[in-house]
Amino acid sequence: MSAADWNPQLYESGHSFVWKLGRGLLELLDPQPGERILDVGCGTGQLTAEIAGAGAQVLGIDRSASMIAQARHNYPELVFEECDATALPYLEEFDAVFSNATLHWVRNAEEAAARFHRALKPGGRFVAEFGGRGNTLRLLEAVFEELRAMGVKAPETLNPWYYPSAGEYGALLERQGFEVTFAALFERPTPLEGGDAALANWLTMFGGAFLEALPEHQRPSFLKGVEGRAASALRRDGVWTVDYRRLRVRAVRM
Repeated sequence: MSAADWNPQLYESGHSFVWKLGRGLLELLDPQPGERILDVGCGTGQLTAEIAGAGAQVLGIDRSASMIAQARHNYPELVFEECDATALPYLEEFDAVFSNATLHWVRNAEEAAARFHRALKPGGRFVAEFGGRGNTLRLLEAVFEELRAMGVKAPETLNPWYYPSAGEYGALLERQGFEVTFAALFERPTPLEGGDAALANWLTMFGGAFLEALPEHQRPSFLKGVEGRAASALRRDGVWTVDYRRLRVRAVRM
């Protein structure tokens, strides 16, 4: 399963931390009444609705048709469109571009940043948070070890994520014409919802690239194997906690 065909029911029922923890990013965005704001990777629309609640005119986009359909169902009064971050068609339309927990899925980060710059009005701001350098390191070690044990060669090449450092991403934004006013990489260990099945649910939701490397009948044993390898680092008192590291940035279009 790719990011383009996520299961919105599994996302909403077991991964609400994605948007709940993103609420702090809204303070950095500071949406104002009457502003036009683009929410990139809006998912099922929860943060899009909070931006709209501040009085801004907001457009939510996501590359996943199923997530957009669920967002429209959740918030029929708002506008959502299916669109990839690297193919934004907008030209100087927005006062701000906002993105939470999305840009680590965008491997062509240069093109995405160029599109964000193009979409913003001069002086407009870009505010984002996503996985940064070292994100899910312990979990990925367990995933790669288990895949190798199951006969998958070079499992590291299956990694779908882009996890830059603050310096790396800041330089990328500057190359596209932004002035970076804030950038921070920080630890955010994140407890998962779902009890004993929480890590398997997380991998089912977000780790489709790894599951697809195996025949379907081997996937349950893969999930069990990852649990066994990751438990000493990521499970405490019956709670699975993923070793998130987040990169938070604010930049201004010059």
